Amino acid sequence: MDIKTAGRTLDLFELFANQLKPLRLSEIADAIDAPVSSCHQLIKTLERRGYIYGLRLKSYYPTKRMLRNATAIGQHDPLLGLLMPALETLRDETGESVVLGRQSQHQIVMLEVIESLHNVRFSGHPGAVRELHCSAIGKALLGVMPPAERDRWLPDEPYPARTERTLTSRAALDDELAESRARGWYEVRGESVLELDAIAAPLMLGGTALAICLAGPGTRFAPRRQAHAETLLRSIAALEQQFADR
Repeated sequence: MDIKTAGRTLDLFELFANQLKPLRLSEIADAIDAPVSSCHQLIKTLERRGYIYGLRLKSYYPTKRMLRNATAIGQHDPLLGLLMPALETLRDETGESVVLGRQSQHQIVMLEVIESLHNVRFSGHPGAVRELHCSAIGKALLGVMPPAERDRWLPDEPYPARTERTLTSRAALDDELAESRARGWYEVRGESVLELDAIAAPLMLGGTALAICLAGPGTRFAPRRQAHAETLLRSIAALEQQFADR
C-alpha cells in the first residue's frame, strides 16, 4: 500500500465517522477527493477484508471489524496502562480536563484526553492534533528541544495567528519558553481559542518526551493556575520516579 492509498483509507473511515450513514461510491470519491476508479478499488479491497459491506442502492458502510481491532489495541496500550490512573487522579484533583500528548513532526498529537466533569470544559479526543507554537503541550515539548531542533519543526515567521493573543515571532516564543523552562511549566492563555487557558509540563519516560496538560475555560482556570501548576508538577515527578523504579 503506497502513501496515497494509506491516506485515502484513513480519510474514508474518518468520513464515515463524521457522516454516520451509508454513502454511495460517488459521494465517497467526492468527499475524499479521489478518482472514482481508485475509490472503487479501495472499497472493494476493504469489502473483501471484512471492513466494509455493501447495502442497497450501491451504498456502503463499515462493519465493526475496525472497532474490534481498535478496542483490542487500546486495551493493551502499555503507555496508557501505566499513566491512566495518574491522569484520572489529576483530573479529579484539579477539576479540569487532562491531556497527554507528544510531538508528531510539525504538530502535537493527543494520545489521551480525560475530560473534566464540569459542564463547561475543554473537550478533545485521542488522535486530535494541535500546532506546536500555540498549544501548551507544544510549548512544553519545544522547551526541552535545543534551538536548532526548534528550527526544524516551527513554521516560517510570522507563525499562524489563531487568535489575537497568539505569539507569531520566534523571538517572542523563545523568550516565553526560557521563562517557562525556569519555572518548570508552560502555558497558553487564549492563544488557540480565546476562552481557553491551559498549562503543560514535559514528562520524560525512558528518553521519550511527552507532555501532560491541564485545560479549561479561562474564567475558572485563571484564579487556580498556580495551584494547578503545582499539582501537575507533583504528578509528573511521581510518574517519572515510578517509571525509573520499574
